[in-house]
Amino acid sequence: MSAPAPLSHAVARFVRMSPQKGRLVADLVRDRFVGEALTILRFSERKKIAAILEKVLRSAIANAQQKSSNVDVDTLYISRIQINGGPVAKRIRPAPMGRAYRVQKRTSHVHIYLNEKGS
Repeated sequence: MSAPAPLSHAVARFVRMSPQKGRLVADLVRDRFVGEALTILRFSERKKIAAILEKVLRSAIANAQQKSSNVDVDTLYISRIQINGGPVAKRIRPAPMGRAYRVQKRTSHVHIYLNEKGS
């Protein structure tokens, strides 16, 4: 039996954060109610990543309210959160003896899916 279709979702693409570090914060809020998730993100120590995830989560909440006017925000929870890798910008950093080190500036695509808990 497959999972129910999400009530709403939001996407942020080409975000300048590494997917690995973003997933660390995403794991904190996976399968939690949105109110609890917003509190966790607000007090997270990884400020930049938490701010990006909070913005996408607020967008998903707004999408749910727009889609169905009688939705109760208190019953919404994060049914799925994915942080996938985006394109990598490659830069050159000077190194000793005329060599060059490659610096990879990673980007991410953030997907947050919300659903309602059955009461």
